[in-house]
Amino acid sequence: MKKLLTAVTALLITQTALAGVKIEHWVAPSGARVYFVESRVLPMLDVQVDFAAGSVFDPAGKSGLAAMTRGTLDLGAGSRDESAIAEQLADIGANLGGGADTDRASVALRTLSAAEQREPALAILRSVLHQPRFDAAIFEREKARTIASLKEAMTRPDSIAGKAFWGALYPTHPYGQQATPESVAGLSRDDLAAFHARYYTAANASITLVGDISRREAERIAEALTASLPKGEAAALPAAPQPATGSLIKLAHPASQAHVYIGLPAIERGNADFFPLLVGNYTLGGGGFVSRLMKEVRDKRGYAYSVYSYFAPLRQAGPFQIGLQTKRSQAGEAINVARDVLDGFLKDGPSEEELLAAKANLTGSFPLRLDSNKKLLENAANIGFYGLPLDYLDSYQAKVQAVTADEIKQAFARHVRPDNLITVTVAAD
Repeated sequence: MKKLLTAVTALLITQTALAGVKIEHWVAPSGARVYFVESRVLPMLDVQVDFAAGSVFDPAGKSGLAAMTRGTLDLGAGSRDESAIAEQLADIGANLGGGADTDRASVALRTLSAAEQREPALAILRSVLHQPRFDAAIFEREKARTIASLKEAMTRPDSIAGKAFWGALYPTHPYGQQATPESVAGLSRDDLAAFHARYYTAANASITLVGDISRREAERIAEALTASLPKGEAAALPAAPQPATGSLIKLAHPASQAHVYIGLPAIERGNADFFPLLVGNYTLGGGGFVSRLMKEVRDKRGYAYSVYSYFAPLRQAGPFQIGLQTKRSQAGEAINVARDVLDGFLKDGPSEEELLAAKANLTGSFPLRLDSNKKLLENAANIGFYGLPLDYLDSYQAKVQAVTADEIKQAFARHVRPDNLITVTVAAD
């Protein structure tokens, strides 16, 4: 019976995904933007509050501040200390999640939708957003933990390569500035409080609610969560990243495997070329074992167990990246093959067979991106935070199907210029 119920629930959610997702949008009296998807399949409510408060807003010399602020936000708030928050959430079967990335800081709540569980869970979320304690002892503990983690990461070739890659792509832009043990050591509790006061404001927030509540209830919840926040103003983005200058950066390391990253700043969220790049990249390196990079680098030559490519659009131009690991002695050959594959794709684009396969996979797997409340929340939150069209999910499959091979070639030509590619290697001979 349990298996049958699980199968029926999955079928209902999948049918909902296929039928389209209705995202309702309004601006709360507080000034926060709100996005709501009513979903009655499960007695759950998922809430995510996003602030434009990611690492791009770290002040000069204080890299890591955004992450530290978000990391300590729910470790004591209002009248509740760290233990009280954890115990009360456990008692009502709710949990808090979220984190900080390049663009945003998020606080997410999952709770049962019944009022006796929902209301105390929302009260905890509200206090976390409004009244974080930033307790001095906990701050020092988390700072020490972060510094230790950063020092450990500096010994790993993958982490070294990633930091060097982002630094080379964005040498004068905040996207390239990353936390170091020294920058985190210089942070104070007052820095966290000031960052919170500046960026955790109603005008800088978007709220996404998905679950078993009505529009009226969603309006009440959204306003209650943000009414006591400072109104503030939306955070201004820095100047756009400059085009990359092609270069090769080689970093020594004793590892037996070389780590290779190739790429450049490419595309921002909402760019009209997103769908041609998405469909084209499936053939280039996003389609796993059917991609050209995998066939040429791994299958034919055995240079790498895995090789991939992807576009990561951000609020400003996010990276296009090719990545692989290989024996340090054959890193040069592997890079040459990867570059040759890319050059061939830029010249010819996908074949008709490759184009049809890419479209079939991307549209066929799309419902799996919406088969749970959590996935609905993630997608709706992205739409809200990045200001994408409300029908983005409904039109996704049609836009994938409409892409032509010529559009792919033109989009790649605009955003992936071989002379601008930056290559970072760690542990290559």
